[in-house]
Amino acid sequence: MRKILHADCDCFYAAVEMHDNPVLRDIPLAIGGSADRRGVIATCNYPARVFGIHSAMPTSQALRLCPELTLLPADFPRYRAVSERIQAIFYELTPLVEPLSLDEAFLDVSAVTRFKGSATWMAHWLKEEALKRTGITLSVGVAPSKFLAKIASDWDKPDGLHVITPEGIESFVAALPVGKLHGVGPATAAKLHNMGIATCRDLRDWPLDSLLERFGKFGTRLYELARGQDDRPVKVERERKSVSAENTFHRDLAGLAECRAELPALIERLGQRLERHGNPPIKGLFVKVRFNDFSTTTLEGMGRQTSTERFLALLDDAWKRRSRPVRLLGVGVRLVPPDSTRQMTLFDEQQ
Repeated sequence: MRKILHADCDCFYAAVEMHDNPVLRDIPLAIGGSADRRGVIATCNYPARVFGIHSAMPTSQALRLCPELTLLPADFPRYRAVSERIQAIFYELTPLVEPLSLDEAFLDVSAVTRFKGSATWMAHWLKEEALKRTGITLSVGVAPSKFLAKIASDWDKPDGLHVITPEGIESFVAALPVGKLHGVGPATAAKLHNMGIATCRDLRDWPLDSLLERFGKFGTRLYELARGQDDRPVKVERERKSVSAENTFHRDLAGLAECRAELPALIERLGQRLERHGNPPIKGLFVKVRFNDFSTTTLEGMGRQTSTERFLALLDDAWKRRSRPVRLLGVGVRLVPPDSTRQMTLFDEQQ
């Protein structure tokens, strides 16, 4: 059985800012775009969360909730430098590291013999070393699978360390709210609750064929996760095929004009995520629209750069497919495969 760690930096961008400027530690702080440019919150510290502020919230709304909020623009080069120092600690423990973003990663420590092979003590060591060397606090989850390790890392935040032993999987998963399952968003959670399913114990009462009928191929995933089954290995090399940003609105957008007004904030978030991933080469753009009847359409187009005008044109055509109120909007890019990038570079060098 595998031993998996999921390490997650607590409010990472804000934590870097607070470490570099201790004056910011005890005041509400958020990192994000400005309100006058329809910016959104990338992350915030815990004093800000007391006011109900959270990531992906429009900055204007965050400032209404907390007028005293200190808002700083993101400094990704600085965050990336701190992330590299933390990731170096991960690799001191095991070569089997799967970074998910600047602030989190999976580690497979199944074969590690240090600390007498105890994954719990390895997690303690990671937390201590990260704090000592960078001043950043990690929350770490320990479990036999990626699915459970990720849930465990969020269980006792901030500065958490939660362990799910093989013997404890059954009781832990049975009581787990279905909204905690990977891939279950607000729409799926609402559908499950309408079926009388609140926990994984409830979900286990539904046979696989019934779940497939209601959720398609995702029904298989629901069936497995409700039983704590997740055999995904930690992938040392991950090929990212796309980067996107989306928002499910509390109130349906009535028409195309309202949808167009929401697009700049989404494009800004997309730009931030591309920056976090090192601005990889782009081969295409896409817009995703989910209407109030839960039908979803995605429209793709050519483009090597994010362009507000191009995204707006895609949105116009996508909305016309149903021409009804919208509950979710998303924008994204398709990435050039790494092999293609290398081939293009070699070709350029030969010219």
